[in-house]
Amino acid sequence: MGKAKVYFSKEITPSKVIELYNALGVSLSGKVAVKLHSGEKGNQNFLKPEFWKPMIETVNGTVVECNTAYDGERNYTEKHKKLISEHEWDKYFAVDLLDAEGPDLELSIPNGKVIIKNLVGKNIVNYDSMLVLSHFKGHPMGGYGGAIKQLSIGCASSRGKSLIHSAGVTDDQSIVWDNVAEQDLFLESMADAAQSVVNFFDGNIAYINVMKNLSVDCDCCAVAEDPCMKDIGILASLDPVAIDKACIDLIYAAKDDPGQKHFLERLESRHGAHTVEAAESLGFGTTDYELIEL
Repeated sequence: MGKAKVYFSKEITPSKVIELYNALGVSLSGKVAVKLHSGEKGNQNFLKPEFWKPMIETVNGTVVECNTAYDGERNYTEKHKKLISEHEWDKYFAVDLLDAEGPDLELSIPNGKVIIKNLVGKNIVNYDSMLVLSHFKGHPMGGYGGAIKQLSIGCASSRGKSLIHSAGVTDDQSIVWDNVAEQDLFLESMADAAQSVVNFFDGNIAYINVMKNLSVDCDCCAVAEDPCMKDIGILASLDPVAIDKACIDLIYAAKDDPGQKHFLERLESRHGAHTVEAAESLGFGTTDYELIEL
């Protein structure tokens, strides 16, 4: 596997998102699923529909989400759909809650490090390709959230999320938080699950990470810390491992940012980079990349 190309711009605008996507030279085929984070109720940092609107319209995509496995406003279909409307996603786009109704689709992971199956919303079979739009930021459990998390936790059904968080012990969200896996096993389970989605779409996926509103907390937090670092930019790639590694490297490079130390404490205390290492070892991406600034 040669060097992956990661396109980068310090300018964060909807039009720049499209420019970086076009630089990838890919045309996502057929019906396009657009995986993004629609934001937990009360969260102030998630990227709003208006920001993503031009990009989603460019690929004529359908916004896709899945139910969560933790208490909040997104763990059951009825509540989740209501919040999606409150956040105005369905004002602009067709929205598909992939696991709104069971049964889930089981994806096998023959070479998984920890888990050998992933459970995703069955509606994923209705799509030919996927555009992964990630708000890169910190995360209370994973250390950071980016493309790999969107592929794994993001595409997993509620039961699938439970399976990942417990490293395969249970798919029952009522008991998963009593069976949370050792940290590195959880991160490796995320990498395993991400690989199954990459394989499902057979490479018909493109990735965009936006390094804006850089809080140590995820968009899944109803009460999230305000951003601690200055905005950094937009990245685009066809490689989920390379794009996440490039984002992490840009955090390390921001030595003059007074919030860098706080962000890195969150990233390092959760072994966040191990997710990237595990994903690379599975072979669906590389940390060897070329950053091309536009």
